[in-house]
Amino acid sequence: MFLCHAWPDRQADAKVVYDLLVGEDVSVWFSEVSLRPGTDMRVAIERGLVSSRMGIVLVTPAMLDKLRTDRSIANNELSALLRRNLLVPVMHGVTFEELDQVSPTLASRGGFSTAEESIEDIVVKIAELVGTLADEEAGELSMKSGAK
Repeated sequence: MFLCHAWPDRQADAKVVYDLLVGEDVSVWFSEVSLRPGTDMRVAIERGLVSSRMGIVLVTPAMLDKLRTDRSIANNELSALLRRNLLVPVMHGVTFEELDQVSPTLASRGGFSTAEESIEDIVVKIAELVGTLADEEAGELSMKSGAK
């Protein structure tokens, strides 16, 4: 899973989400852990995006600001994630209506809001979704290998 977040959130809210996901045995690409000093950040992010089956976007006030004003890495990550079938926005301190003003495409995706559920409960639901996806992929692979 690719965790997309605003840079200012990396040591607070995004780190909490990362730790909770790892606690649920979800493999997560997270910049604070996955980026090594001295590596090309854009290349490393591209690799993380390519290797992830799904993505979550932690939408905070800082992320909204970045999406409004910044056309660099955060926006590139979001564009790549939006091309995927499975992208889950998690509203944290913002509303879907606020996101809709900045990114209607992302706001149209089904997601979660910490105004309605705790971040811990949201992470459990995301981990269950990841497990369901893994089970579906395993079933598809066994059907393909059985058809040969």
